[in-house]
Amino acid sequence: MTQRKIRQIITAKPVLEGAGVHLNRVFGYHEVPMFDPFLLLDDFRSDDPDKYLKGFPWHPHRGIETITYVTKGDVEHGDSLGNKGVIGEGDVQWMTAGSGIIHQEMPQGDQEGRMHGFQLWANLPASHKMMDPRYRGILAEEIPTLVLANGIVIKVIAGKVHGTAGPVTDVVIEPVYLDVLVPPNMEFSQEMEAGHTTFAYVTDGSACFGIDEKSGAEVTAENRQLILFADGDYVTIKTSDSHTRFLLVSGKPLAEPVAWYGPIVMNTEEELVVARNDLKNGTFIKFNPSAEDNQ
Repeated sequence: MTQRKIRQIITAKPVLEGAGVHLNRVFGYHEVPMFDPFLLLDDFRSDDPDKYLKGFPWHPHRGIETITYVTKGDVEHGDSLGNKGVIGEGDVQWMTAGSGIIHQEMPQGDQEGRMHGFQLWANLPASHKMMDPRYRGILAEEIPTLVLANGIVIKVIAGKVHGTAGPVTDVVIEPVYLDVLVPPNMEFSQEMEAGHTTFAYVTDGSACFGIDEKSGAEVTAENRQLILFADGDYVTIKTSDSHTRFLLVSGKPLAEPVAWYGPIVMNTEEELVVARNDLKNGTFIKFNPSAEDNQ
């Protein structure tokens, strides 16, 4: 068994997205080769409604999955499948765009004006790019929470910890998605599938996430910093005087070419041209759930 070393540390940077939402981009277009099968991670934590209320009005997606995890506040949503509702505190929206979906996400915050959450984009392989879109709304109470004897708390969104599996299954990239809280002066270890891309993103506190693969020095990371792990069988995180909370994510690389145009991610430029023409011609939506129900 080999402990994963640290390949790189990335600090999230402020960006403006949607209709004027201030958020922090952790990684995106330029980092794609390092994070396969993941494409993008945004941290939209804010305590100022003026910085998020304009939201993300109706827009298309094709060829990817978007995973929205809300930790404070509410996000109202709707899509071309007819789904609509609210992603509340602790809830997850796992949306597979597949052949095409049009949706909107409008952050509302909570009574104190806080809107905290994260959106991760995962790529789909060429064989699944044009699959029927699907939507999975996962309520907070459906996500198992493990409280270990040493005080470590683990929310299992996807993957398995100590025999407990998360509610998200049947995803091509075999994802692990954990929300982990480690108290001060504690050590947390977790097996991660060898060969799978694995990263941690710190959302509170700080900790030592392992050894740098080049320098051999211990690597400490804090809030809004991402740790990209090298290959291995497990990760170990050690806290000192501070607690830490982080997202721990992994997935099976696709090793396929990426052609990216805004919210559409395909394998070739020709496929992007088709997608743009579909949008222009009003033929972007390939799947009609109501028509299927009537068959």
